[in-house]
Amino acid sequence: MPIDGISQVAIDLIHKAVHVNGGKLVISGMGKAGQIGVNIATTFSSTGTPAIFIHPSEAQHGDLGMIQKNDILFVISNSGKTREIIELTHLAKGLYPDIKIISLSGKTDTELSALCDLTITTGEPTEVGPLGLTPTTSTTCMTIVGDVMVVLMMEKIEFTKEEYAKRHHSGYLGQKARNENE
Repeated sequence: MPIDGISQVAIDLIHKAVHVNGGKLVISGMGKAGQIGVNIATTFSSTGTPAIFIHPSEAQHGDLGMIQKNDILFVISNSGKTREIIELTHLAKGLYPDIKIISLSGKTDTELSALCDLTITTGEPTEVGPLGLTPTTSTTCMTIVGDVMVVLMMEKIEFTKEEYAKRHHSGYLGQKARNENE
């Protein structure tokens, strides 16, 4: 599904799992995609949608226990072929056969997308740089998709500045959210 199609389908799936059924958003990615996943998880959490990051390799060594019945899994792999992410989807389905899985990938027709309920694609962006290999454009696209999803969820749950202040108490943003020293 192209980026412009994420608005209702992905957000509705996450909303149902987290805000209706009491689960959480579990995000995973390997390498640079994993670093993007950590950022997406923390941003969702600070804006009212409980989310965690699970490292796909650590999941195979006990961390799979972080996934619970009502959770939703959001996996990130630019190629759609990342072995650890594919294995994680199989393991999560082994624990909870009905778990919903969303993937974010540069490609749509992959083994990973076949395992997921929904694939959001960034459209196979060409990496900038002399080698065309270093994750640059793809990671920027992944970050943008994550930010768009956060904003759409904030709108859906009618997340307020007061709620933000409760979750982001310290620092400049905390002060600003509480209307201090503006």
